[in-house]
Amino acid sequence: MPASRQRVVATLGSAQTLAWASSYYLPAMLARPMAGELGVSQPTVFAAFSLALVVSALVGPHSGRRIDRWGGRPVLMATSVLFAAGLAAMALANGPVGLFAAWLLMGIAMGSGLYEAAFASLVRLYGHDARGAITGITLIAGFASTVGWPLTAALEHAWGWRGACWGWAALLLFLGLPLNALLPRADAAPLSVSAIAPEAAPDASPPVSTVALLAWVFAVTWFISTAMAAHLPGLLAIVGATPAAVIAFSALVGPAQVAGRLLEFGLLRHWHPLLSARLAALLHPLGAILLLALGAPAVAAFALLHGAGNGILTIAKGTLPLALFGPGGYGHRQGLLMLPARLGQALSPWLFGLLLAELGTQVLWCSAGLALSALAALLLIRLPSTTTTVP
Repeated sequence: MPASRQRVVATLGSAQTLAWASSYYLPAMLARPMAGELGVSQPTVFAAFSLALVVSALVGPHSGRRIDRWGGRPVLMATSVLFAAGLAAMALANGPVGLFAAWLLMGIAMGSGLYEAAFASLVRLYGHDARGAITGITLIAGFASTVGWPLTAALEHAWGWRGACWGWAALLLFLGLPLNALLPRADAAPLSVSAIAPEAAPDASPPVSTVALLAWVFAVTWFISTAMAAHLPGLLAIVGATPAAVIAFSALVGPAQVAGRLLEFGLLRHWHPLLSARLAALLHPLGAILLLALGAPAVAAFALLHGAGNGILTIAKGTLPLALFGPGGYGHRQGLLMLPARLGQALSPWLFGLLLAELGTQVLWCSAGLALSALAALLLIRLPSTTTTVP
C-alpha cells in the first residue's frame, strides 16, 4: 500500500474509532447514570439509541449520494461537528424529550459518518482499488470498543455522564474534525460506470435479485452482530459459564474480529470478496452448533468463531458491493443496501432479548438459522466470470 494511502487509512481509521466510540458504544457505559439522573428507565435510554439507528438508516442513502458527488472530506468533516452537537445536546438534556432530541441528532451523524460513509469515501478516492484501504480502516476502528468503553468509564468517573459527553464532544471537534480534514479532496467529476476499467466493471444496472440478496445478507448479519453485542454475556451465563468466564470469553470477541480482519488483509485478499463472505457466514452457525452440543466447554470456540466471522463480514459490507457493482454510484447504493440492516439493527437488542428470555440457549437455533440463510443468499449470488480473485 503506497505511503499516501497508508496515511489516509491511518487518519480515517482513527477518526472512525472516535466516531464509533462516542456513538455506538456510548449507551453501554452511560445508560445507567443517564437513566438515574433524567428520571427514565434504562430501556428508555436504549429506545432513544434505537431511534438514532432508525434515523441513520434513513439518512444513509442521502449521505452516500453526497459523497458520490463531492467526496468524503466535506461530508465527514460536517459529521464530526454534528456528532459534537449531538453529544453537547445530550449533556444538556433535562428529561426524555431532550434525550430523544439529542439521539436524533446523533442518528443523523451516524448515518453520515460511520463505516458506510468511510467506505464510500475510500471508493470515491480509489475506485475499484479501495479494498485494501477498506480493510485497513476496519482494522484500526475495530478497537473502538477497546478504546471507547474504558475512556467513557474514566470520563464518567471523573466528571459524571454529562462531563463524559462534553469530553467526547471536545474530542470530536479538536481531534476528529482535523483528522477528517486531512482526507484528500476527491476529483471534481463523480465516478461513473463508464470510467471503470472494462475488465473490472460489472453491469451498469445490477440485477434486482442480486441487490435484494445482498441487502438480506447485510440485514441478517447486522441483526446477529448487534444481538450478540447486546446479549452475549447473558447468553453465556445461561449456557453455564461462570461469571469470571463470561467476562473473559466475551472479551475474546473483539480480538477475534481483529484476527478475522487480519486474515482478510492477508490470505483472503487473494480471494474474491464473495468467497470470503461465504466462509465468514459459516462461522457463527458453526460456533452456535458447538455451543448447543457441548455447552460451557465450547464457550471460547463460539466467541472466537462468531468474532472472526463478524470481523470478515464487516469488511464484506464494503468490498462486496464494490466487487459486484463497481464504484459508480457506490455511496448511494451502499446507503440503500444498508437501510434494511440499520432497521434490523435497531430492533435486534429488543427482539433477541425477548427470544432469549423465552427460549434460553435454544435461541441459538434462531441466530444460526438466520446466518445460514445469509450463506444461502451468498451462494445464490453468481461469482463474476471475469475473475475469481481480486489483487
